[in-house]
Amino acid sequence: MPKRVAVGVVTSDKMSKTRRVEIPRVVKHPKYGKYLRRRTVCYAHDEGNESRVGDTVEIVESRPMSRLKRWQLVRVVAKSRLVDVAAMRAAARARSREADAPAADAAAEPPTE
Repeated sequence: MPKRVAVGVVTSDKMSKTRRVEIPRVVKHPKYGKYLRRRTVCYAHDEGNESRVGDTVEIVESRPMSRLKRWQLVRVVAKSRLVDVAAMRAAARARSREADAPAADAAAEPPTE
């Protein structure tokens, strides 16, 4: 029997060598006919820690590696284009503190006569 292959988006990379991958799908409600968005969550083994949050990845079914992990990362289809705003703000704050530091040092020195 061939192994199943799926394409999804990485939603968590907090674990070492493990990624949480969501596979979105659209289903039709049996009674009302409205189309609903659903998702399947898979935990995939990423040996090289090469994927990040927001990346589109291809995973393949594998032997059970842990209680939840039943998939293995094959390749990263597309890298994420998400911007980490918090990291950018922290870097900007650090740069502004470095720029203000020489001025603060000059003001703290007593005048020499």
